[in-house]
Amino acid sequence: MKKKTVISFMLITSMTAGMLAGCGGGAKETEAKSEAKTESQTEAKTEAKTEAKTEAKTEAKSEAVTEEKTDAQTEGETQAKAEGSAAAVNPEEEVTLSVLAGQSTTDAGIEDMIDEALAEKYPNVKLEWECVDWGNDFQPKMQQYMQSGLPDIMIGKAQDVATYAPQGVLGEIDSTYLDRGLDAARENVTIDGKTYGMVYNALYQGVYYNKTMFKDNGWEVPKTMDDLQKIIDDCKAKNITPFASHMVDTWSIGNVTMQFAMNDVFNKDPEWGDKFRAKEVTFSDSTEMQAAYQNNKLIFDNTFENTFSMEQTDCDAKMVLGEAAMKVSGSWSIQNFLDIDENFDFGIFPFPNQTGDSKLIFEPNITVMTSAKSENQNAINCVLDVLTSDQELAVEIYDYTKTASMLKDVSPTFTNPSQEDIDKYAADGMIVDVTLGNNQLVWGGFQEENAKDIAAWLQGDETFEDCLKASDARVDASSAN
Repeated sequence: MKKKTVISFMLITSMTAGMLAGCGGGAKETEAKSEAKTESQTEAKTEAKTEAKTEAKTEAKSEAVTEEKTDAQTEGETQAKAEGSAAAVNPEEEVTLSVLAGQSTTDAGIEDMIDEALAEKYPNVKLEWECVDWGNDFQPKMQQYMQSGLPDIMIGKAQDVATYAPQGVLGEIDSTYLDRGLDAARENVTIDGKTYGMVYNALYQGVYYNKTMFKDNGWEVPKTMDDLQKIIDDCKAKNITPFASHMVDTWSIGNVTMQFAMNDVFNKDPEWGDKFRAKEVTFSDSTEMQAAYQNNKLIFDNTFENTFSMEQTDCDAKMVLGEAAMKVSGSWSIQNFLDIDENFDFGIFPFPNQTGDSKLIFEPNITVMTSAKSENQNAINCVLDVLTSDQELAVEIYDYTKTASMLKDVSPTFTNPSQEDIDKYAADGMIVDVTLGNNQLVWGGFQEENAKDIAAWLQGDETFEDCLKASDARVDASSAN
C-alpha cells in the first residue's frame, strides 16, 4: 500500500496566517489532454432540463409524489424547504446541468469520476461537460458565455473569481459546502465578505530537482543566484543538462515568469501591478521585473537545444531518466514523473531571487464557480455536496492529479517525495500564495501574450527591449477590471 501523504498541520497554519492574498503561476495545460472528453460522450448526456418543483402544488399531487419517493428523499425535501437553497436534494425529475471545465494537464478524466459519484447519490442530476484547456481556451469561452448566458457550473482557478465576481455573474457558494474546506481555501475567492468559488485542490511551484543526482554530486539546495550558478557550472563541466524545459509551450514560459516575478517583484511590492497601471513603474524601467524576464534566458542557455520543439511529456521523461538535474515547474509534473518511474526520488525548492529570500509558491487550483442566474440551484448544490462530502471521490481525484487537498480531513494517499521539502518550507513560513501575482497582472490577454514575446526574444526574433516595451503596451489588458 502506498504511504499516506498529508498536508501537514504546519502547512495549513502557515498558509492561513502568513499567505499573501493572491494566486499564482500561469496556466499549466496542454491541448492534447484538454480534448479527452469526446463528442460522443457529450451527445450521450440527456438533454432533459427541468426545474425542481419546489413551489405551489396541490395536496393531492404532493401526496402522489410522496408515495413514489423513499422515506429518506421525502425527509430531505422537507428539510430543503425549511432550510432554503443550501440543502441538496435529489430532484423529482431529471435535471441536466451545463459545465464549462477549464482543465490543467493533470485534470482530464476527473469528469468521469465526478459523474460516477454523482449518479450514485443524486441519480437525477446529470452533467453535460465542455472540457477546454484553461490556459488557451477558458477565458475566450467565458467571454462568449458572458454574452449568451453562463453555464450552470464553471471550473477554473481561484484567480478567475477576481475576474468575474465583480461583474455580478457568479453565484455565492453556501457555507454548507465551504465549511467542509480548509479556511485557507476561502482567502482569495472571497470578495466583500461573499465567497464565489470553492477551491478543491492545490499545487506547488518551484524547482524540482533529482535528489539522487544532487547527493551524488555533492550539491546543496541553492538559496542564492550564486549558489544556483555554481550548480549550473558543475553540471556543464560534467556534461549534465542543468534544466529540463519545454518552451514550445508558451504557457510554461508564462508560468515560470510569474514564479520569478513573485519572488523578485510581488513579495517586495504587492501593489506593483496597480503602480504599473498608474504609470508609476514599467517593465522597461523596473530592474526587478527585468531580472524576472532574464531568468528565462538563464534557463534557455542551460537546457535542451530542442526546447522549442519538445513536448512536456518528453521533457519530464528526460528529467526522470537523469538527463537533466532540475526543472522549474509545478505539481502538474508529478503525474508524469511517477507514471514514468514510481520510485523517482525528487524534491522541490523555490527558484532563487536576487535577494536570497525566495519562498515556495502555493497555488489554489481547481475552483468551482456557479452562475448567479442559474435556475437549477438545488441541482448545483447536489454537485457541491458530492464534491465536498464524498471523501472516496476526493482521494481518487487527488491521487490521480497528484495534487494537495483543500478539504478538511481528506488527504491524498500517493507517495510524494517532495512533501518533505514542502513541510520544511511551511514550518519556516517560506510559502507564498501566488494568487497575488495573477490578480495584479492577469493571465488572459496579458501574461500569456507577454510569454509569446519572451519566446520571440529567446529565439532571436525580437530584442529584449522590444519584449519589455510590448509588455508595457499591454497595460490596459493587465487587470481584470
